[in-house]
Amino acid sequence: MKVLFYTPQSEADVWLRDLSRALPGVDLREWQPGDNAPADVAVVWKPPREMFAGRDDLRAIFNLGAGVDAILKLEREHPGTLPRNAQLVRLEDTGMAQQMAEYVMHAVLRYLRRFDEYDRLQAEQRWHVLEPHTRETFTVGVLGLGVLGSHVATTLAAAGFPVRGFSRSAREIEGVATFAGEAQFDAFLDGVKVLVNLLPHTPDTHGVLNQRNLSKLARGAYLVNIARGAHLVEQDLLVALEQGQIAAATLDVFVEEPLPSQHPFWKHPRISITPHISALTLREESLAQIAQKIGALMRGEPIGGIVDIGRGY
Repeated sequence: MKVLFYTPQSEADVWLRDLSRALPGVDLREWQPGDNAPADVAVVWKPPREMFAGRDDLRAIFNLGAGVDAILKLEREHPGTLPRNAQLVRLEDTGMAQQMAEYVMHAVLRYLRRFDEYDRLQAEQRWHVLEPHTRETFTVGVLGLGVLGSHVATTLAAAGFPVRGFSRSAREIEGVATFAGEAQFDAFLDGVKVLVNLLPHTPDTHGVLNQRNLSKLARGAYLVNIARGAHLVEQDLLVALEQGQIAAATLDVFVEEPLPSQHPFWKHPRISITPHISALTLREESLAQIAQKIGALMRGEPIGGIVDIGRGY
């Protein structure tokens, strides 16, 4: 079996070394421009279009992450880029769900207890006690109920928060009030105090965090975006913060990464920034899952994580 590998990350050599260990006896090579030699499988992160152009031999493309929007963008912009017989396979939970649950829980508790406001009071050397929010009315809405979103929602519910979840198709999750489809979207948003975005990025979800939808939340609501920067209309958030519709936001993802030094988010007193770290890809766990799936694929066995190209996830 021949496996192609590509990532633009600086640690490409480490990934390649560990993938070789996870797939002993496999003919593994790092893709370089001009490499059109035969291959059965590709393992990639943010590959260039040239890697797939004119290639019909791949049986599967394994993405080194849960989000496959970078690959699907290539196909949208240049139809026919993806090999017609290749399945696109995303990573399923490899420790990312727990990391995301920790990140969201930290943000929600910080807003519940108003620690963000205490940070500003400290900077002003002001000793002032703020009345905390009540947990019973601090409704958290989770946009996206895939593997990651479902885990985040159940973790919040177990901590005693009223939790709503929204997905494209109907889901049932114990302890979570679920909403599905366009017809129930506004009802999901209505009165939410903390909106957590975990949607996949597709043409349908691009810009979903916009003025219209933010205005449906409870006044003085909070936003936590850990999905993709393109979900957020950045100017709409700045306006909502100025108007008091949004009290504060925690952002881990951005339209342009790294975030440009002159971007207004950097110095905004009610925006907290982290550099796309809400759920880091764990190398050993990820490669073990990919190796297991490659073995199953070659044996003709079914595998999970296959992406519906039409839906985008």
